[in-house]
Amino acid sequence: MRVVNEPLIGVLALQGDVREHLRMLTEAGARATAVRRPHELDDLDGLVIPGGESTTIIRLADTFELTEPLRKRLADGLPAFGTCAGMIMLADRIVDGTLGQQTFGGMDITVRRNAFGRQIDSFEADVELAGIPDYHALFIRAPWVEAVGPGAEVLGRVGSGPAAGRIVAVRDGTRLATSFHPEITHDSRVHALFVAMVKGNL
Repeated sequence: MRVVNEPLIGVLALQGDVREHLRMLTEAGARATAVRRPHELDDLDGLVIPGGESTTIIRLADTFELTEPLRKRLADGLPAFGTCAGMIMLADRIVDGTLGQQTFGGMDITVRRNAFGRQIDSFEADVELAGIPDYHALFIRAPWVEAVGPGAEVLGRVGSGPAAGRIVAVRDGTRLATSFHPEITHDSRVHALFVAMVKGNL
């Protein structure tokens, strides 16, 4: 039996800041667990897809036989939250991807891969984030959202600087995605938003 006040949220543990996401989810009131095998998807109420390198993530997901089971769970309505490369993995469309690059899909958005530049172009910026005031975000080799479909909602844009106005946070039903890395800050409000979305889906 599910405990509504403590949903079970997995973190895809193939690449990225897995421990940091687990910590943030726990702070936000969820039970959190690492996911590496298909059967570990079965009992989840939600899933976080961390950053990393999007082509490596899909290759590792294929190796661990996770790709198709994960796509099925997403198609069946599993709430998901993607950060940085995780945003790319949830996008239905990619700009500047590698030839034939695959994603898990599930969000009606178009994402530009490595839009903000290389690793050395990583930066911090204030983000105008709906429902979360005064949010300071960290971007590492980040994508941005080029376009959203009719079912998707823009939640956040870069507030200032050369990238001002770029879309960096979106929601599509029970799916959430950010260009930035909320897990490496001391601010758990974005994870709390996702946990609330998961609870609302139960």
